[in-house]
Amino acid sequence: MRKLISPLVLVLIFTSGSLFAQTTYLPEDNKAYTLLERLEIKQGKNSNLNFSSTKPFSRRNAVQEARYADSLFKMGELPLSEVDRHNIQSLYLNNMEWAGGTGTSFESKKTVFNTFYKTPAHLFYVNEKDFFLAVDPVISFQYGGGTGEDDALYYNKRGVTLRGRIANRIGFSSTITDNQERGPLYFREYVTNHRATPGVGFYKPFKKNGYDYFDGRGYFTFNVTKYIDVQFGYDKNFIGNGERSLFLDNTGNSSLFLKLNTKIWKLNYQNLFMELVPTFVKKGDKLLDRKYAAMHHLSMNVTPWLNIGLFEGVVFGRKNRFDFMYLNPIIFLRHVEGTVGSPDNALAGIDFKANAMNRFQFYGQLVLDEFLLKEVFKNTGYWANKYGYQLGVKYIDAFNISNLDLQVETNRVRPFTYSHYDSVANYTHYNQPLAHQLEANFQEYIAKVRYQPLPKLYFDAGVHYYFKGLDTANTNYGGDIFKLYTTRTNNYGNTVGGGNKVQVLNAAATVGYELRENLMIEGNILLRKETASDAATYFNIGVRLNAPKRSYYF
Repeated sequence: MRKLISPLVLVLIFTSGSLFAQTTYLPEDNKAYTLLERLEIKQGKNSNLNFSSTKPFSRRNAVQEARYADSLFKMGELPLSEVDRHNIQSLYLNNMEWAGGTGTSFESKKTVFNTFYKTPAHLFYVNEKDFFLAVDPVISFQYGGGTGEDDALYYNKRGVTLRGRIANRIGFSSTITDNQERGPLYFREYVTNHRATPGVGFYKPFKKNGYDYFDGRGYFTFNVTKYIDVQFGYDKNFIGNGERSLFLDNTGNSSLFLKLNTKIWKLNYQNLFMELVPTFVKKGDKLLDRKYAAMHHLSMNVTPWLNIGLFEGVVFGRKNRFDFMYLNPIIFLRHVEGTVGSPDNALAGIDFKANAMNRFQFYGQLVLDEFLLKEVFKNTGYWANKYGYQLGVKYIDAFNISNLDLQVETNRVRPFTYSHYDSVANYTHYNQPLAHQLEANFQEYIAKVRYQPLPKLYFDAGVHYYFKGLDTANTNYGGDIFKLYTTRTNNYGNTVGGGNKVQVLNAAATVGYELRENLMIEGNILLRKETASDAATYFNIGVRLNAPKRSYYF
């Protein structure tokens, strides 16, 4: 795929004629996502914000939407709390290349050696006519313990992130970190079972039951026309409006990708081509095999408050080569999959998002792997009825309390969904799922609360409950998507939670304070209860700078 993509990207650049202002993207778990979500629900009918099902968000669009909301507030047409206005100013500070003319001062009151932190958000920056560059450290230190843990739990991240623009034509971004981690027991069991660190992948043992891993991500961007953004690099993507995604989640490892995003009229159309790593057991230093994926997501603002999207994706293996049939950006992938002999794992889906009463957002997904309609109506638990759904609701400024936001979500995925008869074509990458982290054969319920009573003080908590059917020796009840579905135990009677049913309850809370721009100090506590096990409590305190929060929420 790399032999194909590199020339293709160069052709797009040099044949595009007049390029328009490009953009880089907000990193995962960036604090601006909470603000943008609130602004979308408050406005209820802003067309650009309705195209928020594909993430990450572009910095250009983020600033445009914040600027628009800011103008509505100043005209008295949109109520914004003191905290919302503070968060808008913070978004401007962190995206200064797009925030000119907002009235925000980007200069620090105090600098370091008159060179560093000239602006509160960036260690070092250059902002000239044809060149923008921002360089920042990435730091996260967490230290704690837990029930039954003889040794400390810790998470150390150190690195650097940078982004920039060249002549308003090319954008680039890179983040490189070195990490050491010893998470809770169930986290370590996940690493052992999947031979991968959640969210990253490759690791090496570190001291006693710890892991040492390197995380490098980067990409560059440009515009083919005013309406088409192109991104090529190695990073993560997410398709959906919820806490989880049944189409493409970002809880797994990064991947090499080429993304084309077309936004015009009431339509947003994204093409995503990825190079992935099939299931493997690493034995010494050797080149790992490759497999590939192509995904399309088309969303439309059907009304000012309702957005509906269509999704299709296929995972395929051709012995380390890309299948050119899947390169067509406007063809139905299922048709191609059938044309080449139906050897691949094709999925389709639909999602929706509806904003209501300037307080609520209802959302959901339906993913279809394969099914027989007559077997669905018979309700006999036929193994090939492979599908899942998500339903959720967000409620902002709950009970008229400013910046108190609630969210409830449920996800249900039937047995054998995402699995395939070919181990290469299962819906996975680097020994981790491409979609929901729980894979298949589960029902999940999530309840979250986030409260920001003061501009720099925040609190979030959540309860996460699920039940899932596990396999026993020599059985396959459809919960392990790495197994071939041809090894299934039963053709009928396959119900969600079937097999060795396990129930898990996670309850977590975080209290944090932003000491200065992007520097957070936090305290975290997690209670976990599994079937037939005593409840365990984990806690830590930490500090992070320009780094996402590390989650053990699975």
